[in-house]
Amino acid sequence: MGDERLLTKEIAEQFLADSEHVRLSEFTLIEDDAAESLASHRGRLILSGLVSISDAAAESLAGHRGVINLSGLTSLSDAAAESFSRHQIGLGLGGLTSLSDAAAESFSRYQGDLGLNGLTSLSDTAAESLSRHQGDSLGLDGLVALTDAAAKSLAGYQGELKLDGLESLSDSAHKLLQANAGVSLPESFPGD
Repeated sequence: MGDERLLTKEIAEQFLADSEHVRLSEFTLIEDDAAESLASHRGRLILSGLVSISDAAAESLAGHRGVINLSGLTSLSDAAAESFSRHQIGLGLGGLTSLSDAAAESFSRYQGDLGLNGLTSLSDTAAESLSRHQGDSLGLDGLVALTDAAAKSLAGYQGELKLDGLESLSDSAHKLLQANAGVSLPESFPGD
């Protein structure tokens, strides 16, 4: 594929030396050695062009002490999710369209802000796990519907919960979610 751009260790080292002149968001793939180097960077890592990430690269980046934007990823292995659950600051995974129950369980232990705004559906089990997410903010704006069981679980979330993409929700689920002051919902649903 001609559109692939590999972020090598050498490019990562250039970024660490002069972050103003290297745009990490332009790269679609990352070498494991490059991820290991970037983990030492202080500040935000915008890796939004990456379309895939190895488990080893995820393990390295999980040690980074800053916000990481990985919004180009459309899938994430359970092992990578487990690694990222140990990251502490903020993680943007807005390109993910699905999340396994095991990955959601890993993210229940995540202590930073978590953006999962690309998810279009969520199992009841994943919703229950994410309701225990330990960060201050959980973004799920891509969800268009929730089951009553998922809504009941998420209504217990202790931080700011963003559900602004919902288009369908039962009255009882709507009431449960509205009772939590930290939940952000659309102003109205079709049919209201």
